[in-house]
Amino acid sequence: MLYAIISEDVPDSLPLRKQARPAHLARLEALRDQGRLQLAGPHPAIDSDDPGPAGFTGSLVIAEFESLSDAQAWADADPYMDAGVYASVTVKPFKRVLP
Repeated sequence: MLYAIISEDVPDSLPLRKQARPAHLARLEALRDQGRLQLAGPHPAIDSDDPGPAGFTGSLVIAEFESLSDAQAWADADPYMDAGVYASVTVKPFKRVLP
């Protein structure tokens, strides 16, 4: 089943994101290589693809997991969690309707 992992950043998270980004991306690439990643990316703090120093306010990952508990465990082990980037993370089932 698909699950949405919706993360909200702490204020001024950009320096923390930069430090943990390589490890964060490596985990996403592993999901992609397994054919389980549907979508992943950050929410820019301003209306721009490159928000510069404004940074980001959170992230969205939609991926396939065996269960909600597996999706939650994967989210809990995110390097952004360890680095203190995220203030909160919500994991919930997701049903693709379109496309």
